[in-house]
Amino acid sequence: MNDEQALVRQILQGNVRAYQTLVERYQRLVLHMIRRIVRQPADVEDVCQEVFIKVYQHLPSYQFDAKLSTWIATIAYRTGINYLKKYRKETVIIETDQVMELDLGSDLPTPEELLLHDDWRTFLHQQIDKLPVHYRTILTLYHLDELSYEEIGQVTALPEGTVKNYLFRARKLLKTALELHQTREQNR
Repeated sequence: MNDEQALVRQILQGNVRAYQTLVERYQRLVLHMIRRIVRQPADVEDVCQEVFIKVYQHLPSYQFDAKLSTWIATIAYRTGINYLKKYRKETVIIETDQVMELDLGSDLPTPEELLLHDDWRTFLHQQIDKLPVHYRTILTLYHLDELSYEEIGQVTALPEGTVKNYLFRARKLLKTALELHQTREQNR
């Protein structure tokens, strides 16, 4: 029995401390997911709590056929998307044939502003936040949470090819934003 299985079994036996361990272990993953989907800071904590309530409620049905982190990420993703659908605060559907463009020119900070806002890191996070929800979620899952294409497909219920396509498009949009910023900075 591995560590995840032991933890789940302890929780199912009513061990509150084991549940606290699960929350502490996976709260960063859930927070990353929810922050990339739910853009209203006031709602992020509520949605994260909802995720962990659902994890607890559905833990008896967890079959150990996927990593626990993947299973929790799936619940987080679906909860975040359901939140968006419920409150209609952002369009969730992305057509795969649709050409996505970001308004990169108007909101770019000047170099002086970049220095005041923690330089490139802040700029990069701003550009990630401008990406469509699926793009930024997949980008976060792949690069920050280090999930594989297959795991991301399980979490998002998207085919592996679509995951790769969205990741490619997200990177391309970020590259364009960074190049535009760099050109702008050099022309000053």
